[in-house]
Amino acid sequence: MEIYTVKPGDTLYSVARETGVSANFIAIWNAIPAPYTLVVGQSLLILTPSTVYTVREGDTYDAISARTGVAKRKIFANNPQTYGGTAPLYAGQTLVLAFEEEPAASTAFTGYAYPFIENRLLRYAVPYLSALIPFTYGFTPTGALVPLDDEALISAAKNVGTQALMHLSTLTENGSFSAERAAALFRNPAAMDTLARNVLAEIEEKGYSGLDIDFEFIPPETAQSYADFIARLRALLSPQGYVVIAALAPKASREQKGVLYEGHDYALIGAAADYVLLMTYEWGYTYGPPMAVAPIPAVRSVLDYAVSEIPREKIYMGIPNYGYDWILPYKQGYSRATSIGNDEAVDIARRFGAEIKFDETAKAPYFSYYNAGEQHEVWFEDARSMQAKFALIREYGFAGGGYWNVMRQFNQGFMLQSAIFDTIFPY
Repeated sequence: MEIYTVKPGDTLYSVARETGVSANFIAIWNAIPAPYTLVVGQSLLILTPSTVYTVREGDTYDAISARTGVAKRKIFANNPQTYGGTAPLYAGQTLVLAFEEEPAASTAFTGYAYPFIENRLLRYAVPYLSALIPFTYGFTPTGALVPLDDEALISAAKNVGTQALMHLSTLTENGSFSAERAAALFRNPAAMDTLARNVLAEIEEKGYSGLDIDFEFIPPETAQSYADFIARLRALLSPQGYVVIAALAPKASREQKGVLYEGHDYALIGAAADYVLLMTYEWGYTYGPPMAVAPIPAVRSVLDYAVSEIPREKIYMGIPNYGYDWILPYKQGYSRATSIGNDEAVDIARRFGAEIKFDETAKAPYFSYYNAGEQHEVWFEDARSMQAKFALIREYGFAGGGYWNVMRQFNQGFMLQSAIFDTIFPY
């Protein structure tokens, strides 16, 4: 495996000659559209196919899987252009069945998705995940669930053997999130019991493998109550074989101030849940100044604190699957960045003739460009930044990683994951 950085004068075909790998494969793995123009500074994931299959007239994905003994899930993961089997096959097409790169570790990966995700992107994403997490159920003051149209997501996941976790947040009936709703719940034992029973019933009815609970911006005085409620859910779900994961704001110390952090007690929640997901992203965010979404030094500070409070084998590290485009100059309280996909970021650089640079401290790519007289600055993720994040999962010995979110295609990121890790199904 190689991560190649494009130099001035490089073309897709010169890189193919230099690396000895098919230009067609390089274009697919790195989502390079025709006419296959490269961007200076762009990273290219280069893998080495060891077994390929040439599609025959009349072949189907089921037939290829049966003939070769390779699971459809693996065929889809090795060939993102199949979009999880939604793309038609054609005679003469070459599919990769195996790579020389053997995963060096096994771990679990979760990923969030909204119900309105396009079907082909949903089918594209689930082969790379241990569990898909449809976003999100909420609850009423009496403990009834605010429903979610999740059947298609669960079905797509199960179609390739991926599990699904129910997601519970402070979503209200009007579609907003309410920390006050959570605080009121904790003062109402009857509502907590009703909500817990409704969660169990929904998990059983829908075929979920467990629960991901995510109450954010809750007041500090509810920290104990929140942990107690998570423990209550775990006590109800665990005997039935269901897992409970709790999402945690990215704290770097127990004393960290701020409405996002103070209601999340790492030690209490870590003890109450089976696993936790550290939301290690959003340093660069919509209303903040231009910077990496998940700079490695900031992420590491959260990880170091987390393992001081929670057993590392219970921790999932959050991974962003997106970037931001800022208009400069940045003005606090006024500027608003646009969220973009990682492949989209490279397309923007290509369209405006920008050179992609790489911040060796943050371990993140970025570039600037001008459009209609306005200067923009873009930070995003690529194979190099993902490699740094995957290295942290291995270094710390975590249970796995969790993507926010899988609503956008990111070929080199997901294929790099597959090259480094075997996906396991722990729930």
